[in-house]
Amino acid sequence: MNNNTLKQYKKAIKNKYEIEKEGKYFDYLYKPSRGKLRDLCWLIFESNPSQDDLNVFRNLFSLDFDHTKKNKFKEKKDKFRPIETFFKGETDLTNIDAINMAAIMVGFEQRPFKKFYQNCKIEESKPVKRVDKAAAFFENKIFIKEEKSEKLFKKRGLFAIIFSKKRDEKTALEKRVPI
Repeated sequence: MNNNTLKQYKKAIKNKYEIEKEGKYFDYLYKPSRGKLRDLCWLIFESNPSQDDLNVFRNLFSLDFDHTKKNKFKEKKDKFRPIETFFKGETDLTNIDAINMAAIMVGFEQRPFKKFYQNCKIEESKPVKRVDKAAAFFENKIFIKEEKSEKLFKKRGLFAIIFSKKRDEKTALEKRVPI
């Protein structure tokens, strides 16, 4: 397991949390507690979870999700403590199932970690033409400089044109009139 990719995954989940804590589940995520996170988890799993999400649930809580086992699930409140402290920025998650549960709770799309990891590997395997990127960068810089020059000319251009016409007229007059 690539540690750098795991850090990226956790950072992406944390960024999604920062967005979602002011969204649909504001009451549960704004000031998270173990009880609020437990209730949010139940709410999310009641609404047709994916098979991957059900696997995370089973791995983390050592029990299958079943609507009739809500009281048994309520006893699992302490399992949410690492997630709570992760969201609050107090600790870092180390348990992959807790990380995946945090991803589920904030609605992070590329979950579980295996899916995120595979997408990262696909992105890394795509050939990147650094020369093309560098050329595009410099072309963009040149374009921006030319654009700035045009704007500057437009600002000063009219003024410069007026003075150049007057200068041309003055020199034309000087050439015609001998002194």
